Amino acid sequence: MTGEDKKTEADDKEVPAGEMPSEQGVPAEDEKQENGECKLDVSEKSPPPAAKEVEFVHPEGGWGWVVMLASMWCNGSVFGIQNSFGLLFVSLLKEFGSEDDQDLRFKTSWVGSLSMGMIFFCSPIVSICTDLFGCRITAVGGAAVGLVGLMASSFVKTLGVMYFTYGIVFACGCSFAYQPSLVILGHYFKKRLGLVNGIVTAGSGIFTVSLPFVLSGLLESVGLQNTLRVLCILMVVLILAGFTYKPLLPASPVNSQTGGFQLSRIFNKNIWKSVGYRIWAFGIPAALYGYYVPYVHLMNHVQERFGPEANKEILLLCIGITSCLGRFIFGSVADFVKGANKVFLQVISFLVIGVMSMMIPLCHIFGGLIAVCLLMGLFDGCFICIMAPIAFELVGAKDVSQAIGFLLGLMSVPMVAGPPIAGFLRDKLGSYDMAFYLAGIPPIIGGILLCLIPWVEARIKRKQKQESLSKEQDVSQKMLEHEKAQEDAKNKIGDSVL
Repeated sequence: MTGEDKKTEADDKEVPAGEMPSEQGVPAEDEKQENGECKLDVSEKSPPPAAKEVEFVHPEGGWGWVVMLASMWCNGSVFGIQNSFGLLFVSLLKEFGSEDDQDLRFKTSWVGSLSMGMIFFCSPIVSICTDLFGCRITAVGGAAVGLVGLMASSFVKTLGVMYFTYGIVFACGCSFAYQPSLVILGHYFKKRLGLVNGIVTAGSGIFTVSLPFVLSGLLESVGLQNTLRVLCILMVVLILAGFTYKPLLPASPVNSQTGGFQLSRIFNKNIWKSVGYRIWAFGIPAALYGYYVPYVHLMNHVQERFGPEANKEILLLCIGITSCLGRFIFGSVADFVKGANKVFLQVISFLVIGVMSMMIPLCHIFGGLIAVCLLMGLFDGCFICIMAPIAFELVGAKDVSQAIGFLLGLMSVPMVAGPPIAGFLRDKLGSYDMAFYLAGIPPIIGGILLCLIPWVEARIKRKQKQESLSKEQDVSQKMLEHEKAQEDAKNKIGDSVL
């Protein structure tokens, strides 16, 4: 009897002991298996990589201010030299022939056009290199190549070689130095990204306004070759500036099961999954077919309309000053004005620039043309300063390098094609009037197309929110069913014991 009593007591103890593991012990493993789908949903909602990304806090300053100044120097030196090609153009004509040789003028103009086009055309390749090697290596290497190209151009004696040294080597180096200067800012700034981009891109306006005065003096005193060698100083400083690009954001993980090198790191398909980015990436180039026509042909139009004695240089000065001002103003608005939509700011800039382009032929008073140029410069600054912040918002910081790169690559086509088309119309029709009227249409169409982005993004967010709610409801339902199953199991165990 004593042994049976002990056995009965042991059986009585087995019941609670069996119930406890059902919640904490071995049955808990069964719970993980039976409710694995539920656990998977929770893990999918907050995976470790996402948690790490949320934990990253942008410094919003510190070393970031040094990086901002270095990026500002990059924008200024690259586009300051490019935008001052008009002065180099006259010296090239004297060097290789005569200023009155129309055939030589056409051939020489392609040196500057090729250089500007290559900066944007190389951008997709630059974005891939930035993802693979980082901003610092890409920028320093690019600045070094640009230095070699510019120095080599100072020894060139034929126009054909100048196409290669200045139009390709120097321009490609500038492209590799320029794009990382935009990407690295997202490592240090988030709340102030619009303002910082405004300050950085203002560098090109400051250099564009001031560098022509320096170049004019240098070309008269030391000649073309020595002027190009002096400009090499800007590229040397640009190499040093690239060393400040210390990355902060964690690199994207590489899946070793793919056999080493991931194809996704060469061509990032994630950026094209964003509908908003796809609209943006094709809407911007569509607008640029007419965007740069006034910047290229305005001086010739003024000379034809108001005569050679007209102070046409004042128009470029107006555009440069208000463009710098616009970058500060709209960069601050995008960051600190609550409810300000960056895409709509870009839409407004395209609409204003399109209308102002159409107003140019209607200005028969020089003062009216100055007012038009002031507005064009102001909203040009708006368009440029918020390009990078929009890219960060549409695709995220990890994918922004190729997002910017492919956009700039697509921009190269209208930038090169638009002005020659306007020049063709001028030759056929005898004036620039129709060219300016038509140049205003693409920015307006592009602006209207960009209006779809906020609507599409809002619709996608609503859909994702609904899917998230439905998943949470499914999780809650499965948890309730699992708890009910546990209660039924407990009752069955209790009945068997009794």
